[in-house]
Amino acid sequence: MRAVLTWRDKAEHCIYDLAFKPDGTQLILAAGNRLLVYDTSDGTLLQPLKGHKDTVYCVAYAKDGKRFASGSADKSVIIWTSKLEGILKYTHNDSIQCVSYNPVTHQLASCSSSDFGLWSPEQKSVSKHKSSSKITCCSWTNDGQYLALGMFNGIISIRNKNGEEKVKIERPGGSLSPIWSICWNPSREEHNDILAVADWGQKLSFYQLSGKQIGKDRSLNFDPCCLSYFTKGEYILLGGSDKQVSLFTKDGVRLGTVGEQNSWVWTCKVKPDSNYVVVGCQDGTISFYQLIFSTVHGLYKDRYAYRDSMTDVIVQHLITEQKVRIKCKELVKKIAIYKNRLAIQLPEKILIYELYSDDSSDMHYRVKERIVKKFECNLLVVCADHIILCQEKRLQCLSFSGVKEREWQMESLIRYIKVIGGPPGREGLLVGLKNGQILKIFVDNLFAIVLLKQATAVRCLDMSASRKKLAVVDENDMCLVYDIHTKELLFQEPNANSVAWNTQCEDMLCFSGGGYLNIKASTFPVHQQKLQGFVVGYHGSKIFCLHVFSMSAVEVPQSAPMYQYLDRKMFKEAYQIACLGVTDTDWRELAMEALEGLEFETAKKAFTRVQDLRYLELINSIEERKKRGETNNDLFLADVFSYQGKFHEAAKLYKRSGHENLALEMYTDLRMFEYAKDFLESGDPKETKMLITKQADWARNINEPKAAVEMYISAGEHVKAIEISGNHGWVDTLIDIARKLDKAEREPLLMCAHYFKKLDNPGYAAETYLKIGDLKSLVQLHVETQRWDEAFALGEKHPEFKDDIYVPYAQWLAENDRFEESQKAFHKAGRQQEAVKVLEQLTHNAVVENRFNDAAYYYWMLSMQCLDIAQDPAQKDVMLDKFHHFQHLAELYHGYHAIHQYTEEPFSSHLPETLFNISRFLLHSLTKDPPLGISKVKTLFTLAKQSKALGAYKLARHAYDKLQGLHIPARFQKSIELGSLTIRSKPFHDSEELVPLCYRCSTNNPLLNNLGNVCINCRQPFVFSASSYEVLHLVEFYLEEGITDEEAVSLIDLEAPRHKHENKWQEITSSNSQTLRLDETTDSMRDDDPFTAKLSFEMFHSEDYELLVLQHTCCPYCRRRIDDPGP
Repeated sequence: MRAVLTWRDKAEHCIYDLAFKPDGTQLILAAGNRLLVYDTSDGTLLQPLKGHKDTVYCVAYAKDGKRFASGSADKSVIIWTSKLEGILKYTHNDSIQCVSYNPVTHQLASCSSSDFGLWSPEQKSVSKHKSSSKITCCSWTNDGQYLALGMFNGIISIRNKNGEEKVKIERPGGSLSPIWSICWNPSREEHNDILAVADWGQKLSFYQLSGKQIGKDRSLNFDPCCLSYFTKGEYILLGGSDKQVSLFTKDGVRLGTVGEQNSWVWTCKVKPDSNYVVVGCQDGTISFYQLIFSTVHGLYKDRYAYRDSMTDVIVQHLITEQKVRIKCKELVKKIAIYKNRLAIQLPEKILIYELYSDDSSDMHYRVKERIVKKFECNLLVVCADHIILCQEKRLQCLSFSGVKEREWQMESLIRYIKVIGGPPGREGLLVGLKNGQILKIFVDNLFAIVLLKQATAVRCLDMSASRKKLAVVDENDMCLVYDIHTKELLFQEPNANSVAWNTQCEDMLCFSGGGYLNIKASTFPVHQQKLQGFVVGYHGSKIFCLHVFSMSAVEVPQSAPMYQYLDRKMFKEAYQIACLGVTDTDWRELAMEALEGLEFETAKKAFTRVQDLRYLELINSIEERKKRGETNNDLFLADVFSYQGKFHEAAKLYKRSGHENLALEMYTDLRMFEYAKDFLESGDPKETKMLITKQADWARNINEPKAAVEMYISAGEHVKAIEISGNHGWVDTLIDIARKLDKAEREPLLMCAHYFKKLDNPGYAAETYLKIGDLKSLVQLHVETQRWDEAFALGEKHPEFKDDIYVPYAQWLAENDRFEESQKAFHKAGRQQEAVKVLEQLTHNAVVENRFNDAAYYYWMLSMQCLDIAQDPAQKDVMLDKFHHFQHLAELYHGYHAIHQYTEEPFSSHLPETLFNISRFLLHSLTKDPPLGISKVKTLFTLAKQSKALGAYKLARHAYDKLQGLHIPARFQKSIELGSLTIRSKPFHDSEELVPLCYRCSTNNPLLNNLGNVCINCRQPFVFSASSYEVLHLVEFYLEEGITDEEAVSLIDLEAPRHKHENKWQEITSSNSQTLRLDETTDSMRDDDPFTAKLSFEMFHSEDYELLVLQHTCCPYCRRRIDDPGP
């Protein structure tokens, strides 16, 4: 550290205090009864300020730079603006000793001999507090919360912002050690507030805010008058009776003298955020100094040691960025580092450190030796067992115990010295002299070896890794490179201030100068890039650069020298450079260049580095082919070009090597079809078609289906065209394709039809099926689309498809709840089992749902189907039995329908006689277990009620008696019990009018017939009317032998011929009107049987039948419509 005087001035009076404006542009001095304002840049007196009547003792500037304050022996404090205008004045009872602004709130503390005051711009009055002793100095903490007051009686009082005392520190010397200057450390990095105290007991002390002392008192050997910190708190300035300003560390270690004066120093301050110091003296002298802190450091490979805070040494590992701090607590003068050794020169001794271990990344140092002796030297070098001191022209070699072993006297001043390695105790030194001589010295050898001599002085030296080349930077900023053995100058480069060889590559060096970093490989041109500072090391791709006081490792890609080697096809050398450190892009470029140069070994290493498996596979395949005997380099290079995307060059090489097919395959794989066509020129049509097909495949893959369809059609690949069109729903395209295709091409046409069906265009599908004559598929199409009319028409023309039509039709009807039609369709299709199954299910559902009329109809239909099936001789007997069984059930359910309505509904449309006849019919028919759904209770209940109403009391009594033995629903219970009681009051016989007569033997049958519905005499079955259930006037007869069934039917028809029904409505048209008249004269039934109508195996009275037909528009039993010709 050295101090350079910048400017000096002298005032007429003693300079008691001074203050800088926070931006450092102005300096305020307290001189006599005036304030002097100086420009800090050149020491110009800007303006003297008059306002005080007596000597000004103190001055302070606010942190915001808006105002400053001065205190005087005239007991007044004046507030000034930054424009040098006085704006406020207030007084104390005694002379003002010190003033200080709060750094946060800008509150002003002013201290006198008997009290102190606190003033802020917001408040009108000054709050004052008494003091037990004269206050000599004051200082605010960084956060502005506390004010420290130094007193003449040796006490330090720490107050809060309101002036209340919080901490009291009593110095050991008491009133014999007046506190003359105090200051809080302004550093923001300190965890605690630290107060520096200087007293006239000639001591420097440090305290925490709590009042606890830090360390011990440090003796000064002079009376301190002023104490101040640097802006960041790293150093302390002290001045006083020793007539000089001393620089101390923040811990109180003296570092040196800033400037010697001719009288006491009363004040000294540091210009904010700078290394400039101003000193004010008793004789009025004002001195302005610049402090220059020199760099003390040492470097060996990737370890850099440098001085920090003047007393510490920091060792930095430039690769791992690890740092370790060694606290010496004394001024560090010189540093040297070599391998695992570190030497530190202090004012009175040299410390030798060593690493704990041999680990290259170990950063733990311990003291190995101490040489307690004062040395004066320009340069310090450390070796494994020695230290080398350089003083002007002389070199001294000392052991670690401090014993001088050797000494070398040089011809000229030593300008540069460096350890270049060697065995322990026999290291070699490279020495450069001012006269241009360059020597090599071994520490165990008295004789220096002259390597070479040049005309200019040496500034910097370095030797290549193999010790074959020497790089020298001379005083003319020229970098010269020599061959050590031949002493030949290999090349020289201008604008250099330092040079370093690459420790990993023999032919690479770098030098810095003029703000640029220059990298030179072999004899190639220099590559430049911007870089501030000095190059001090070059390790692989890292360049160690010293800029001002900081050392940094700069990662420099070695791209430029690598490309220089590549340009000359020197692939192996380029690979060595790349290994030092280049970008991935550079590695890839090296790999490509080596591949194109067919240098496969280098290419493989480079591609491995960038992990490009594709190219590694290519290299392996080429190497395998070479092993098999292939030697065509054109073919290898063509493969390389195709991998690189240089397809046209690859095609030319393929053609030149006689492998046109590979070029064609490459173009088609890359979808470069136009180039492929050009390459083919007028080639084989098959190959052209293949190209179009591949092009279409590509268009399909890149989601260009329209183009793909057109290409497939032009290539004759109709199936693929149809598939794409169908998947995209392009019906028009499908129609065009289908109509252009020949009917012999069944597969594509069938695909068209399939997509027409899928896209809901059955008309086009039908057209396609007709084109290829596939009637079965056409039938299936009609069925699937439920176009039944077309299906039936096709079935009429082609009966072989009858089953394919009617079975799905029946299933469709059944699915749509049209079960009766479904049953008929099954029957028509010859699917008797399905037809019967549907009918049985319908019948069961009707019974379960109490639709007994429908159940009767379904049983009738079942019986008729059984009759149809009975025409088959093999099933005749079984089917006839089923026919009679189903006919019987149909009759029962038909009759029970009226009983159910009567018992369940509030009103009945049937006459009492009808209900009476029906219930009698059912009672006689239900001799065994009644069928499902038919209630014996309801039947007996109806019979009992109607018998009682018609006068058949005996039968009614029987019915009520029967009911007593059955389980009766609750809703009938009361009515039956009442009827059972009231019937006992009636006669015990039946009305004769109700007694049925047998029309064969004229026997009166009882109403309750144990034989059932047959005559008790002749056993003739009664034939009942299907509407009123009265016994009809019919007698069963048998044909005589010789008369066939057909003859009998014809005879019956002759006896009662059927006439065509005539329309009774007559239309009359006149000129201006049209009328309809009912002609009642026509009696279509006059010749019919006046008693009965025969239909569906059931008999009716003709009047009843006509009435029922008019009501229902169909037969009430078989439901055949009146306009149906029927059987």
